[in-house]
Amino acid sequence: MYILQSKGLRHRSLCKGLTISEQILNGKKFIARRYKAKKFLAYFQAFSNTYAPCSHLKKIYDEALQQDKIVGLSLGTRPDCVDESVLNLLQEYARDYLVWIEYGLQSVHDETLLKINRGHNFKTFAKAVEATKNRGIKICAHVILGLPGESRDHMLKTAKILSKMGIDGIKIHLLYVIKGTKLETLYNSGKYKCLDLEEYATIVCDFLEIIPPGIVIQRLTGDPHPDELVAPAWSLNRNTTFKLIKEILEKRDSWQGKFTP
Repeated sequence: MYILQSKGLRHRSLCKGLTISEQILNGKKFIARRYKAKKFLAYFQAFSNTYAPCSHLKKIYDEALQQDKIVGLSLGTRPDCVDESVLNLLQEYARDYLVWIEYGLQSVHDETLLKINRGHNFKTFAKAVEATKNRGIKICAHVILGLPGESRDHMLKTAKILSKMGIDGIKIHLLYVIKGTKLETLYNSGKYKCLDLEEYATIVCDFLEIIPPGIVIQRLTGDPHPDELVAPAWSLNRNTTFKLIKEILEKRDSWQGKFTP
């Protein structure tokens, strides 16, 4: 199975006139050729793909699921952009399809969420998770390592809390600096320092050791666009990052869930 990325409700690909069906058809051709995939999830990635009237959501989800070899949905959204009606709709799909909902959390620390202007607190995330449970919907949380003001202890507390929430997946991202952002201003002024490769890989391994083995780790680092990236330069080479994470785990004789209670 492979995940096809349908670029959300308002992405530029739709502005070019590509329908969801056309995006999926193009994606399937490329992925099937490259990875020999035979089944796919339609991934509504960019923006908040539950933030619309249910009638519109049903229309675009149905369009995706009607495509050949699509066996489910993966929906990226915010925890403050779901309600009972949306979850009821997803629950209906989950009876016949694999349905993942991805909630952007980034950190369990409200001070950090306020600092990065996230627009919601941890309680909002926890409430969304509880409302989603027991519906047959898989829950994935996004976290970012290296956020301003966060120490190793802050990041590992995020891992400890998430490990007890009954979620099904986690995506781990690196905080990298993008051109034209407030973070770039902080970085250029010396008020923000990126994690170096060794620091990041070590914290990822610490994080993994806490996460129960039954939780699917769907991502281990960020994926910056070269034309937008300011720092760190090493983040462009994912294979090097993956290799170092593996080496550290092997050196420690460690694995995901080693320190799970």
